[in-house]
Amino acid sequence: MTSRKRWLAALLTGLVVALSGCGGSSDAGEVRFGYIGDYNGASLLAVAEDQKLWEKHGLTAEISSFNNGPLQIQALGSGDLDFGYIGPGAMWLPASGQAKVVALNTLGNADRVIAQPGITDVADLRGKTVGVPQGTSGEMILDLALSRAGMTKSDVKVVPMDASTIVSAFSAKRIDAAGFWYPALDTVRKQVPGLVELARNSDFAGQLEFPTAFVAGNDVVGRDEARRTVAVLRDAMRYRSANPERTIELTAGLLEKDPAQVRADAANVRVLGVDELDGMTRDGTVRNWLSGMDAYFTGTGQLQRSTGPENYYAADLFTSAGTP
Repeated sequence: MTSRKRWLAALLTGLVVALSGCGGSSDAGEVRFGYIGDYNGASLLAVAEDQKLWEKHGLTAEISSFNNGPLQIQALGSGDLDFGYIGPGAMWLPASGQAKVVALNTLGNADRVIAQPGITDVADLRGKTVGVPQGTSGEMILDLALSRAGMTKSDVKVVPMDASTIVSAFSAKRIDAAGFWYPALDTVRKQVPGLVELARNSDFAGQLEFPTAFVAGNDVVGRDEARRTVAVLRDAMRYRSANPERTIELTAGLLEKDPAQVRADAANVRVLGVDELDGMTRDGTVRNWLSGMDAYFTGTGQLQRSTGPENYYAADLFTSAGTP
């Protein structure tokens, strides 16, 4: 081969290599996955890493921690994430068409309305300063508690705050109350041991369920990587159900937290198993949960009009990902 031919061959090889890398993260079998640093948001990812489930399904994953669900929905919309995790307070975002729910995860019972010592009833919050992370389950539990007491947020002084600010503001007694959640509440309890819990998710059992979920960008759900990612989540769910204590240890390792803290966090949720979710997807239970959420968010004004659970919950994707 002449030097010119060798040069042309090298050039063509380089072009092939370059072109093969131009398809984006999903084309290369890579997914970008967001999570929140608690048991709900991180346990399945911890299992997937330990059990090499990404490799099993021909994927690699780049995971990133976020403070809340709405930020992840925003990242999905901008194309900076492929998948993410949201709590119940952010469920209005997929309902409004901004993302797709690809799997339910747990039913939450970690949200609380907390108040400074001496405040004994939700009605005592009238005129008081209440911190809340907007668009989260903290705001949701506050709305529900106020409504049950015949009040609205106009009866209190709501101050939008991120989670870390609520911890410091409540501990310093700069706010009278907050709509917040565990495990971050454990930190507050250590600094204000006499704090009062005025409301929790279980107070509204039968009225509303509080599902946490995994979501995907609207343009992601049709890709083969979406089916394989949901298959990873399903496998991780099976492991989590069969190995609850080991899952706590793995989650603690991922989050670099004390296993006792993660164990306490896990006690505030109802883990949903794969077979259970398959059945509840087929019999309409999941749809009813989501419809209840839609009605709640429509009532608060956060949701103008839902696209309908059948349009934002990718039920067929979830159940079919469990078949070969």
